[in-house]
Amino acid sequence: MSAAPTLQSFIAGRWIGQHGAQSLHSALDGHVLAHAHEERPDFAEAIAFGRVQGRNGLMGLDFQQRAQRLKALALYLAERKEQLYALSHHSGATRADSWIDIEGGNATLFSYAGIGARELPSGNLVHEGPAIPLGKQGRFAGSHILVPRAGVAVHINAFNFPIWGMLEKFAPTFLAGMPCIVKPATATSYLTEAVVRLMDESGLLPPGALQLVIGSTGDLLERLDGQDLVTFTGSADTAAKLRVTPNLIRNSVPFTAEADSLNCSILGPDVSPDSEEFELYIKEVAREMTTKAGQKCTAIRRAIVPARHLDAVATRLRDRLSKVVVGDPSVEGVRMGALASHAQQADVGERVAQLLQSCDQLFGASDGFEPRGEGVANGAFFAPTLLLARDAHAEGGAHDIEAFGPVSTLMTYEDLDEALALAARGKGSLVASLITADRTVAAKAVPVAAAWHGRLLVLDAEAAAESTGHGSPLPQLKHGGPGRAGGGEELGGLRAVKHYLQRAAVQGSPSMLMAVTGEYVRGAEVIETEVHPFRRHFEDVRIGESLLTHRRTVTEADLVNFGCLSGDHFYMHFDEIAARESQFGKRIAHGYFVLSAAAGLFVSPAPGPVLANYGLDNLRFINPVGIGDTIQARLTCKRKIDQGKKSPQGVPQGVVAWDVEVTNQLGELVASYDILTLVVKKEV
Repeated sequence: MSAAPTLQSFIAGRWIGQHGAQSLHSALDGHVLAHAHEERPDFAEAIAFGRVQGRNGLMGLDFQQRAQRLKALALYLAERKEQLYALSHHSGATRADSWIDIEGGNATLFSYAGIGARELPSGNLVHEGPAIPLGKQGRFAGSHILVPRAGVAVHINAFNFPIWGMLEKFAPTFLAGMPCIVKPATATSYLTEAVVRLMDESGLLPPGALQLVIGSTGDLLERLDGQDLVTFTGSADTAAKLRVTPNLIRNSVPFTAEADSLNCSILGPDVSPDSEEFELYIKEVAREMTTKAGQKCTAIRRAIVPARHLDAVATRLRDRLSKVVVGDPSVEGVRMGALASHAQQADVGERVAQLLQSCDQLFGASDGFEPRGEGVANGAFFAPTLLLARDAHAEGGAHDIEAFGPVSTLMTYEDLDEALALAARGKGSLVASLITADRTVAAKAVPVAAAWHGRLLVLDAEAAAESTGHGSPLPQLKHGGPGRAGGGEELGGLRAVKHYLQRAAVQGSPSMLMAVTGEYVRGAEVIETEVHPFRRHFEDVRIGESLLTHRRTVTEADLVNFGCLSGDHFYMHFDEIAARESQFGKRIAHGYFVLSAAAGLFVSPAPGPVLANYGLDNLRFINPVGIGDTIQARLTCKRKIDQGKKSPQGVPQGVVAWDVEVTNQLGELVASYDILTLVVKKEV
């Protein structure tokens, strides 16, 4: 066997580390896979490189361009995933386990690429409008903007998901335009190093956008300031220690923790052993115990079940766990691999010993545990272990001790209130699940449990076919939880991107706010031109360019014709007596007639650069329009978004959002909305 390689840190655009130090072992047979390097990185250089070169490179791109880079990076990694699978095998992961880490991480890149393209503007400033009038004459207003922070993000990750854990933080950080320094857990850092090398080789990342630290963080945290931030994933104990680093406190450096927690799953009081939901519960608990050998921050640690069904649950779980084949994942039939390291194996063993002081063992190593494969005697294997709490309400035990492996503890309850009280005894967790077929049970339980858990899965037979499961964080939904779970948030779609942006309130005249935000603000000066805005190509349309249309008087025939065309014969449009007795005192036009009439006022009907209207945002009907009222529309270019897209025919195009104000003869606003259009770019 060839000598084990020395892993390297990626600092200031170069790979450093030649001399091996700490040995990293295969979880399967204990042989040395790699060494962490002996050299200590210059963290002052790393931070300076990120703040200057990294930030400059990222600011040379806008939100839309960074979204395109994320998509390209995801495609690049997808083409090279098999080399990551081959390496992941040594962490004790099965193919299915590695799929979560490798392809789950890549899916997060794809997801944030889509979020950026759909939800973020061109440029590097997000306007959180609409602007708020602050004066009676409309000359003074305020709004909020989000801009990239001027520092670096330090991401400290756990050993259990060395690829996904890094990418789920990197994706929103990169999209936000903030350089990051990644510190993986040393035990599985060989996987993080491998994926960072691929990311570097892709050529898609500006220098300094991503740096990697193998081994100790040294004085890194002591060098940060208030423009930087830290995110942490790992144990609650380590999070508590890092959170009080004096420099972080002194400089008010934001610190976000996502900590391992005592997640629970409740079997609803309505579920009987012969129901489909009962089988779903058994599958969910067993799967969470054995996937990644239980090394998931979202795994079910406490299984809370009705006392009358304890024997049935225990019997079914023992039967299912007895069929789980443990060993080297390359051996046919193996469904659960090893823990990530021998240190982790020892730690889980110690925690189980502590739990046995207050619990009985229902299933474990004495029930035929015999890992399969060559050299497994030297591997970090651990038997699936099912415990039963002797007193579900006792202090300590399963409510306080976490064995971060294939270990779960059953505890019983008499009614739903008691089940929810037991769930809260975990002192805050990332996720809880409720398996029930009764919607009234869910309606009662979820609002109570939500105070103690970051995510809640309600699982029944209807959802089962598509459910991603208790332990699967999704890019679109928040990942994080209160209390013991760290009190932080990750993922959650655009929420994660905003975590890396600085929010500021801005006050000034509407015209000044428009200049700052790059977005039309009502009350600002508009640009009146003789050329209809719809006749301009994407590049030529200017923010604030506006068209005030001719007028149209609404007639009774309009209401009758629109009602016949749409089938909408609501009494307010046709019943003179009922309408007169209403709060409006008269018959009024259909709201959608007002929209249609406004479109007729501002469209330019001949073929031109505007291809299509594909949506309306922020639609409000403000005042009623009656027979005899005269309406007029103002169409103003509000924002432009260049997504770098082309039509199926290869024609480049962008998105233009138009502000529409429809007023009556008194100048009163009757309808307000944004219309989104695809607009052709000039042929280059």
